Amino acid sequence: MAAFAHKTLSNSAATSLEVGSATSLPTIRERVDAVDWKKVHVDLDAQGWAILPRLLTPAEADSIAGLYRQDQSFRSRVVMARHGFGRGEYKYFSYPLPPLIEALRTATYPHLVPIANQWHARMGNEVRFPPDHAAFINRCHQAGQVRPTPLLLAYAPEDYNCLHRDLYGEHVFPVQIAVLLDQPGVDFEGGELVMTEQRPRMQTRAMVLPLRKGDAAVFAVNSRPMRGVRGDYQVKLSHGVSKLYSGKRHTVGIIFHDAA
Repeated sequence: MAAFAHKTLSNSAATSLEVGSATSLPTIRERVDAVDWKKVHVDLDAQGWAILPRLLTPAEADSIAGLYRQDQSFRSRVVMARHGFGRGEYKYFSYPLPPLIEALRTATYPHLVPIANQWHARMGNEVRFPPDHAAFINRCHQAGQVRPTPLLLAYAPEDYNCLHRDLYGEHVFPVQIAVLLDQPGVDFEGGELVMTEQRPRMQTRAMVLPLRKGDAAVFAVNSRPMRGVRGDYQVKLSHGVSKLYSGKRHTVGIIFHDAA
């Protein structure tokens, strides 16, 4: 088993990685814009989730994971066992968000707005989302949802995350993103991202999302529409993380609505 320690980057090195200005690598926005979003929308419609391979470089993934030890980057820390959420812990970032986290949030949002609005229309929800993330955040803040929700999760052996939905208030963007920051089979064993889907009058369907280091999972926050013989109906989805058997696992969660 490889060593699990993450190297802490200097502030200047982390900043250059986050904004992509000091390397020849495509920026986060360029990588996001290059994604086959038509396929992502098809996958989301078909199963409630999609994978964006290699959205982050290994160095970027390490830089984000290394932030966990820097308390000044966060507004709060949650120990899951204290609340019955599972085992392990996570921290919510504070504003201003680290540049890479902000870039992920603002670059992916416009590509997800079409599917979000289509889902709401198909589910009979009259709420529509603006094309710009800043406008949506302003809507959240006007309603009292002012606390940032992007978060960094850390798991050690025996840790897990119970099935849940990240709602946080009245205004909920129906899709979110999680990026795996460590390599399965090298940095940790176990700890799969899992989802369940509950269709009316049917047994619950379980899904395991295949992720490698730097991959992003895009998935439904709460509900999504499904086509039936009599038109669309809603299915409920939850997500969690199975038990970690060894090593350490970090994930960054990008949630587009803020919390009350």
